[in-house]
Amino acid sequence: MSLGKQSKILTDKQIKTMLFHLSTTRMGLRNQLIFLLSAKSGLRAKEVSQLKWSMVVNSEGTVSNAIHLTDVASKGKSGRVIPLNKDVKGLLVRLFEDESKRFDYDVDSSFVIRTERSKSTSAQSIVNMFANWYKDLGFVGCSSHSGRRTFITNLAKKLSVVGGTLRDVQSLAGHSNLQTTQRYIEVDTDCQRKLVDLV
Repeated sequence: MSLGKQSKILTDKQIKTMLFHLSTTRMGLRNQLIFLLSAKSGLRAKEVSQLKWSMVVNSEGTVSNAIHLTDVASKGKSGRVIPLNKDVKGLLVRLFEDESKRFDYDVDSSFVIRTERSKSTSAQSIVNMFANWYKDLGFVGCSSHSGRRTFITNLAKKLSVVGGTLRDVQSLAGHSNLQTTQRYIEVDTDCQRKLVDLV
């Protein structure tokens, strides 16, 4: 996505509204997971579509505590390890319980996100799903990249709490360049005023 005109980031209220909306859809569990893989794990549409169970299931056959995203599934060579947010892990566990019972399930080749008629889905299909969901809820200026920008911005805001740096955010985002990560972060003028008042 061009960073000239960026997708809007999502508020906590919008995230809750979206999750409720998706819970009422035909493939609600899958759809909620797609959304949270973007908003709480920072995955790109391509990465969501290419995510295989082998990247989230450990050697004991249970859902791991991290996504081990391979270069093949990511943009360029931006494979990385992303610790799982508890909400994302909860949805993965529930979906894994269903998917691992399918006759065609194979941990190495089965994709996490599939359609009713296909064993996988495309990045463009993921982009289209997001566009339709945001349109359904009237979220203007949002796209498949909004969740990713929200994730990156929220990480940056919480750095001081955990003693991290922007390099940690860069690594989780899978950016080769720190300047790219910085451009993703939404500026908060209210926060800027509070910071200046502390000086």
